[in-house]
Formats: sequence, C-alpha cells, structure tokens
Amino acid sequence: MSWLVLWRLARTGLAVWALASGVFLLSHHDLGVAARLAAPDAADLPLSGGAPTTAAQQQATILAIRQRLGAGLPLFYVSRPPAAHPRQWHWNGRRNQYHRWATALLHGNLGTSFRTGRAVTAQLGQALALTLPLTGTAAVLAVLAAIFLARRLAAGPWWQRPVRAALAALHALPLFLVALVLLLLLANPEALDWFPAYGFDQALEADSGFWTRVTTYALHLALPVTALVITALPELTLQLDAALRHELRTDYATTARAKGLAEKAVIRHHAFRNALLPTLTQVAELLPALVAGAVVVEVVFALPGMGSLLATAAAARDYPVLVGGVLLTGTARLLALLLADLLYFWADPRIRWHA
Repeated sequence: MSWLVLWRLARTGLAVWALASGVFLLSHHDLGVAARLAAPDAADLPLSGGAPTTAAQQQATILAIRQRLGAGLPLFYVSRPPAAHPRQWHWNGRRNQYHRWATALLHGNLGTSFRTGRAVTAQLGQALALTLPLTGTAAVLAVLAAIFLARRLAAGPWWQRPVRAALAALHALPLFLVALVLLLLLANPEALDWFPAYGFDQALEADSGFWTRVTTYALHLALPVTALVITALPELTLQLDAALRHELRTDYATTARAKGLAEKAVIRHHAFRNALLPTLTQVAELLPALVAGAVVVEVVFALPGMGSLLATAAAARDYPVLVGGVLLTGTARLLALLLADLLYFWADPRIRWHA
C-alpha cells in the first residue's frame, strides 16, 4: 500500500505543478496591464519643481516597472518572434520568466507582490493564519453535525420530514445570502448586536490578555463559521441520510434486527460504515469548497484572510499572489482527492487501488 500512496502523491504533485504552471503562463501574457496598474498616476506624481510628470516620463516609469516584473525576458523556453515565419521557433534557454519562477518556487520562493512589494509567502502565511482556523473549524463542525443529524433522521423520528424539507431549503440558499442574513440579524445594532461585524485587525492588535484575545477571536469568527456550516450541512446530511436509509433496507440490517438489535444499534454498528462510502468524496472535497466559500464570507465580514487577499489581487492584477493562491487551493483540492482514496480504503478494505 505504501508505494501506491507514494505514486498517488507523485501524481498529485505533478498535477499541482501543471496547474500552477498553466496559471503562471496564462497570467504573464498580461504583464503590460499589470505594469500600468502598478504605475502611479501621472497627475499624482509632481516633479521637484511642482510640475506634473509628462506622458513620456509616465511611459518610462511603466517600462521600468515592466523590467522589474521580468517582462523583458522571454516567457518560456521556446518562443516565436513576432515577425518570424509561423513555423520558426527560437530556443531561449534558461533565461526566461518561467525558468526563473520555477527555480524560485523549488526553493520555496513564490515571488514578490506587484502591488505591495512584499514577499508572497509572507502575505499568504498571514492570510492563512485566519483562513485555516475559519475553514477547518467549519469543516469539523459541518461533518460532526451531519453525522449526528443523519443518524437521527435515519432512525425515523416523527420530525424527519420537516427537517429534511428545511435542509433542502437551506441547500438552495447561496452563501452570500446566508452570510448577509446572519450579519443583519446578529451583528446589527437595530436587531441583535451580539457579534462584531468588522474590525478584526484592530481587535487583535489591542494590548489585552490572552483570554480576552481568544474571546475576541472567537466572536469575530462565530458568524463566518456559522455561515459556512449552514451552507455545507444540508448536502452532507441529506447524502448520508439517503445512504443510511438504503443500507437499513438491506438483508444484513434485517438480520441484525431479527437478532434483537435496536434500530440505533443497527445504524451505529452495521449500516453507518457502509453508508459512509458514497459520502467520503463529499467529505474530502469539503475543505476546498470551504476555502472557495471563504472568499465570500471574508469579503462580507471584512476578514483579512485568503479570500480578501485573492479578491484584491485579482482586481489589481497582482499575478504572483494569484499564482500562489491558486497553487495553495489546487494543492488542497488534489490532496483532498488523495484523502478520499485513503478514506475509501479505510472504510472498505476490499477496495484495491490500481496504479
């Protein structure tokens, strides 16, 4: 089994590398626009005598920024000169943008932000310090709540139909609507002012004790976590509930009941593990989905996490930050698929992998 895991990890690494390379090559065709956005406005840069910069000086500034961004180098190992014959290609060697980026990436360097001039790894690390607790907490709570609720629903209580209908209704609601409703209901001085709506940075920078900081941190994350859990819970619960009800109609469940086991014991000891199989893929894909949802909740609740960072980078054409963000989310997505394979093997040892 170990060599199969290593082979899956190798394939996952190649897939992540191909994904990041594709994003890098596609984005760096647009470095001219990024340079113009990174350049200050001509009217806002007066000279020493007080006169505004001219168009020629602004163009020189843009050319200097293009050189700093690496646009003076060829994009890839091979290129075709603009005026050359369509079938003529030129070998650029290692002196190209992609080779420089790939070499730096292998050394753990994701580059420098076009917009702020800071290292991308530092920016992503600062954003992940918020996004990982947010998405991790939401994932754990959603899975545990789905398991608890699905097992209760499969036992056939009297309230199963209205709860299933409520879950189906919640599943139809978009994340931004759920986040806005929570914000208006529970962080609104005109309704219920129980949670803070913004000001996360100022709260964490305050000179206060450890438990005060923990409480403040939890209060700021309560509504975003709740929004993510509410949107993730219906799909997980309904899928697991359907799988459990299917397993409870099988012959082995009937035999277990005939031996005197109660319905809850049949679910817990017999049906639950088999019902997990169709749900494991959803569970493995839950964290990448929550990372995507974090873009919405971090913008709605003004949280300085990965979502806000990538949204700002996309608006400013800050390609190093975007490539780093895509690399992280793509890695999480592909590792989630690998995790699904491992969970399948754990849930049913009869499953064998074929490389």
